[in-house]
Amino acid sequence: MPENKTPTSPNPGQTVGLFLNTTKACAGYTLFAPKHNTVTYLMDNEGRVVHHWKSAYEPGQSAYLLPNGHLLRAAMVRVQGGTGGGEGGRIEEFDWEGNLVWEFDHATRDYQLHHDIKPLPNGHVLALMVERKSREEAVAAGFAAGLLREDYLVPDAVVEIEPILPKGGRIVWEWHVWDHLVQDLDRTKPNYGDVAAHPELIDVACNGRATPAFWNHMNSISYNATLDQIMLSVRGCNEIWILDHSTTTKEAAGHTGGKQGKGGDLIYRWGNPVAYRRGTAADRQLFDQHDAEWIPDGSPGAGNITIFNNGYDRGWSSIEEIVPPLDANGHYILATGKTYGPEKPVWHYEAKNRTDFFSSEISGAHRLPNGNTLICAGVVGHLFEVTPAGEMVWQYVNPMVRGGILAQGELPGKDMRGHLWNAVFKAHRYAPDYPGLAGRDLVPQGVIELPAAQKGKTGLDQVNEQPRDERARPGRGDRPDRPPRN
Repeated sequence: MPENKTPTSPNPGQTVGLFLNTTKACAGYTLFAPKHNTVTYLMDNEGRVVHHWKSAYEPGQSAYLLPNGHLLRAAMVRVQGGTGGGEGGRIEEFDWEGNLVWEFDHATRDYQLHHDIKPLPNGHVLALMVERKSREEAVAAGFAAGLLREDYLVPDAVVEIEPILPKGGRIVWEWHVWDHLVQDLDRTKPNYGDVAAHPELIDVACNGRATPAFWNHMNSISYNATLDQIMLSVRGCNEIWILDHSTTTKEAAGHTGGKQGKGGDLIYRWGNPVAYRRGTAADRQLFDQHDAEWIPDGSPGAGNITIFNNGYDRGWSSIEEIVPPLDANGHYILATGKTYGPEKPVWHYEAKNRTDFFSSEISGAHRLPNGNTLICAGVVGHLFEVTPAGEMVWQYVNPMVRGGILAQGELPGKDMRGHLWNAVFKAHRYAPDYPGLAGRDLVPQGVIELPAAQKGKTGLDQVNEQPRDERARPGRGDRPDRPPRN
């Protein structure tokens, strides 16, 4: 895989902090949670912290500022099993003063929250979750035994959690991939059918390769209150999926009911028609993507969808904005035998030299009220804002790494996966008139990074972890015939 691209400052000697801030940048405050630390920051456009929250846990992975000024964040707890990436398992809510007002743990060997959460208007929280299935259960559901890479699967589910303060929660709605499978490998087993004739179902072989335990590998969840629909980024299939949230849990497990009449079946999918046998590799438009979001009301393109297109196996990243095809009744259009549109994005961003913008994993993007787009190249901790014409108007590099804060002039090293220690899952910017900021003390507290005089004294400059493939060599505790653990 090509190297993830680290940003270069236009200012000599600068390696972290604010690189660029022009008058074209959208006013507001940027919220981000460094992946390898426990502090979440709210920062102004000058790169100065105006508020922060401290947890006992690293992110797991996303964080949001609520309309009441509280911080809602996913946290990572370690349990046996897990997903091998994006682990969470815990949700925390802090008030503005930093007091923990709600905590909910949902992680065992058999299930675990991961990657993303989404606050709902009713005070509940949507969350991604995996659930463990044995090899025997997978084979009985139609998976090819010879293509299973581990002795178990952790397919995805979505849960809606009603908080029980100060500790606990109740799952009031749920949806499971396992209820919506189709396969054409063995007619003697359940879910047998013509995959191309059922684009509303999920092919057990949708990713076109040997099946890893973390099969779907969902990494983001978005909610549209107007439509009462849920959107999922499904990296394992190089697709986004949309579900009808108006169903009951019973309807979500079946194929009828809800406003769309399809129960928990997919009502829209886009990015890789090969996943439902209606297209070729040339039709694929998403490449290991993250962070599919509806553009909110009040921002240009409201109702459209933005996606961070990582490009893991092509070596460059891009941002796509698509217009989902809806008819007059609000149903997604799919012609018989055809693929879901659109044929191409309505807006697309990539670097002038494509390979200058590449973040192979994590990352995100969202549309701002002035029409610009805030982008997080997550693997390298690079936050930047571009205009509709692609001009960069704001740029910042996270200085927080595992173990502390870099001094100006120092560089983050790499973890075992090749991710920089200053990685950020994704970031959000909140307008100055956002309700959660009303009446709050937003006096700048200074920048995060240490001064250049501390360069070389932190002990954090370019500290590299042993690469994963090196850890798997014989004599390092792994069997030589077994791949390294995630």
